[in-house]
Amino acid sequence: MTLRSTLVVSTALAALAGTASAQSMQIGITQNNVGVDSYQTTYEQAFIAAAEANDDVETVVLDAGGDVARQIAQMEDLIQQEVDAIIIWPTNGEAVIPAVRKASQAGIPVIVTNSNIAEQGFDFVASFSGPDNITQGARSAEIMCDRFKAQGIDGEAQIVQISGQPGYTTAIERAQGFEERLPEVCPDVTLMETQPGDWNREKSQQVMEAFLVKYDDIDGVYAGDDNMGVGALNAAKAAGRAGDITFVGATNFAVGYEAMAAGEYWGSIYQSPVDDAEAALQTAIDVLNGEDVPFLNYFDTPKITQDNMDEFTKPVF
Repeated sequence: MTLRSTLVVSTALAALAGTASAQSMQIGITQNNVGVDSYQTTYEQAFIAAAEANDDVETVVLDAGGDVARQIAQMEDLIQQEVDAIIIWPTNGEAVIPAVRKASQAGIPVIVTNSNIAEQGFDFVASFSGPDNITQGARSAEIMCDRFKAQGIDGEAQIVQISGQPGYTTAIERAQGFEERLPEVCPDVTLMETQPGDWNREKSQQVMEAFLVKYDDIDGVYAGDDNMGVGALNAAKAAGRAGDITFVGATNFAVGYEAMAAGEYWGSIYQSPVDDAEAALQTAIDVLNGEDVPFLNYFDTPKITQDNMDEFTKPVF
């Protein structure tokens, strides 16, 4: 065999080895609760579509169904399968830390998606991919305050908050961002009470029904997402009090967008589950390829209100 033919064969073998290596990039994902809302359903669809479009990636797609114990078991399963990377959408920001640590100790990089784990687990995470939830909450407070100023009630307005699932980092951070920013921009607005809506529209409607019985004067409702916000709106409409209340969410859903178009819901934060899913997958790929990935890999989530909603397309979830 000549030197040239040897080089050709070696190059071909190297190319085949590289292809096999690339194709063996196996990424596992354990999600929070795909069935709980349309955002997570759309995220899963977008994640699967993005993975299928990439010939170098194989995925193991799991869903914890909102159950922390199930998610921990799924992490154990992915570790035993020796996947190359794990993406986790945490059901609880603290409870999953031991499982994330175990994956890290097994040499498997962990990418947290959408909702971060608690800070004490950061050492075991390669990167967080998702929205900046504290900024989202702060922007929601600004939307609420601007509305009250336009109405001339920023010196006396009283509001209630419907937060997400207790223990869930996104819920904690969106509430934190709102509660820290509101006194800075509207110091005379009073937050009377906060109750969890668990990301569920029906429960949020029940929470709002209780608020309406308890408080004769409610000027605004801040909800951790539009799914819960529209539940609150439905309760207020049934009680004949919706026209007196400003409703603001922190993730714009199709139902929130439609309620905004109808003039019933004031504003929210625009966040795409497709962007969210694609960013998580790309972050995992970049980590596995040894690229320099920021620890907090945020994508932008702008304000959307009745005033500028024509600049945004209706969410698909």
